[in-house]
Amino acid sequence: MKHPSTRSPDDLPSIDDLIRLSKGLAMLDAILSPEWDYRYYSFNSKWAPGEMMASMRNGSGDDYFILFDNHGAAIKGFDHEAVISPWGSDPPVVWPGMYDSVPAEFSSFLNEPAFSMADVTFCIWRRYGDEVWQCGVREFPEGEDPDGSGWMLEMLGGDPVTYQDFARDYYEVDISLASIEHIYAGEPLTEDVVRSLNHKVTGADIEADASQIAYGRV
Repeated sequence: MKHPSTRSPDDLPSIDDLIRLSKGLAMLDAILSPEWDYRYYSFNSKWAPGEMMASMRNGSGDDYFILFDNHGAAIKGFDHEAVISPWGSDPPVVWPGMYDSVPAEFSSFLNEPAFSMADVTFCIWRRYGDEVWQCGVREFPEGEDPDGSGWMLEMLGGDPVTYQDFARDYYEVDISLASIEHIYAGEPLTEDVVRSLNHKVTGADIEADASQIAYGRV
């Protein structure tokens, strides 16, 4: 089982596979939670010209944002209880090296107000020409997960069981592994699959969400 984090960024999937997975997570949440405000994962395929954005928000002040463009992908996350949170000092200070090595190609990512870049505990990126994911921070304080990337990026390991466990805990529902795998793969949203996830939702109910997510397309 893969456990992506700043200490093991190679456990993240390729950029295109991460797009597909992020769309799948957003689609699953859209089906399980018709009310957008209660969703954990989202995806906007029309974030800006040539850009897509995936996000996670847990409602408790923790979040991540992933910007996808023709250069690659950049991830910024914030765990408000992490050891290296900027708010651990007065005045707040971003941990050394956090953004220093982010390539110039990701300038729109670094300057996006919606991402609250000053509230950050980890940053990971990869260009299409790069062989691996990269992280600017080189020295971490002691602790199992000092920047929160371990638990926040766990879902991006791509194991359907992880989402099944999450849905059971967060949405208080038991959903089939086969349906999760179907969505993860970007397979067509049949009525049977949609109803197997949420019997109160139809394919027509989620057409707008599927369009915004651009589900089934990379």
